[in-house]
Amino acid sequence: MARPIRVEYADAVYHVTARGNERKVIFNDDADRRGLIDAVAEATERFGIVVHAWCWMPNHYHLLIQTPRANLSAGIGWLQTAYTIRFNRRHNRSGHLFQGRFKAHVVEADAYGRELIKYIHLNPVRPTNKRKSIPPDRKRYLSSYRWSSHRVYAGLVQPKAVPTWLCTDWMSYFGRTRRAAVGSYRREIAAMFARPVSSPWDELRGGLVLGDERLWSKVTRLIEKSDADEELRWRKRARRQTVARRIRDLVARESDRRVQMWLLVRQGGQRMTDVARAYGYRDGSGVHQALRRLEGKAQKNAALARHLSALKTKCQV
Repeated sequence: MARPIRVEYADAVYHVTARGNERKVIFNDDADRRGLIDAVAEATERFGIVVHAWCWMPNHYHLLIQTPRANLSAGIGWLQTAYTIRFNRRHNRSGHLFQGRFKAHVVEADAYGRELIKYIHLNPVRPTNKRKSIPPDRKRYLSSYRWSSHRVYAGLVQPKAVPTWLCTDWMSYFGRTRRAAVGSYRREIAAMFARPVSSPWDELRGGLVLGDERLWSKVTRLIEKSDADEELRWRKRARRQTVARRIRDLVARESDRRVQMWLLVRQGGQRMTDVARAYGYRDGSGVHQALRRLEGKAQKNAALARHLSALKTKCQV
C-alpha cells in the first residue's frame, strides 16, 4: 500500500479520516465512542491540535483539525495508537484496528471550511450512493445523533456543555453572532435534504489539496523538498494533473477548433483517435491532417505562430 503523503506546517488545516482494518467497525459500543472522544481530548492537550468538527461512523472517523505546531503525524499517530491500545485491552484483542495510515487532506479553511463542516456532519444520514438524495425523514435522526459536532453547531447543546477541546470559532462562517450562526447553519443543513449533496472532494487537487492556486503551490513546494519515492511519484502525477487542467482551461477559452485539437494532442498527449470522436472526425487520420495544416499555416503566419507558442508556454509546469 502506498504511503500517504504528509505535508506539515504551522497552522495547517486538515480533513483527517481513517477506516477500520478490512473496513471493520472501530466502535463496538458507546463506551468505545466515548473512548475516542477522550483520546481526542488528550491529543489536543498533548499536541496543541485544534478540533473544528468531528464525526464518528461505525467503521471510520472524520476530524477537521488545525495544527499550530506543525505536528500532524505526531498528534494523529498518537491518537490512533492510544485508542487502539485501549480498544484492544477492553475487548481482549490484539493487532491493528485501523487500515493503514490515516488520510489527511490539506484544506483552505476560508474557502472550504463551511462546506466541509456540513459535509462531515451529514455523514450519518447520507445514502451510500452519494448521487441519491438524503431522505427528509432523516432530519430527526441527525438532530439526535450524539457522535458528531453537529448538535453544537445546530445549537442543540448548551454552551456550557460544549467540550472544551472543540473549537467553535468556525461558527463565524455562518453568522456574526452565535444566534445568527446557529440559524444560518440550521437552514443550510435543512436545505441539503431531499436532494443530492454535492461533494467538496470533487475539487480535490492531486488527491491531497482542497484549495486555491496559492495553497496548491505552497504544498507542492513543501513536497518537493523530499526525495522519498512516494513524494517523487506524487510530484509526477501532480504535474500531469496540473498540465491537464491548464489545457482544459485553454481549450474552453479557445474558439478555433483546430487549435483546441492541437492543445489536446500536441500538449496534452491525447490520442488522435479519441480527439477524432470528440470533434466529429471518422478516425485519427483526419485529426492528423488538420494539425499538419495548422502547423504549416503557422510557419507562414507570424500571429498564429506566436499564439501557438504562447499556448505552449502556458501549458508548461
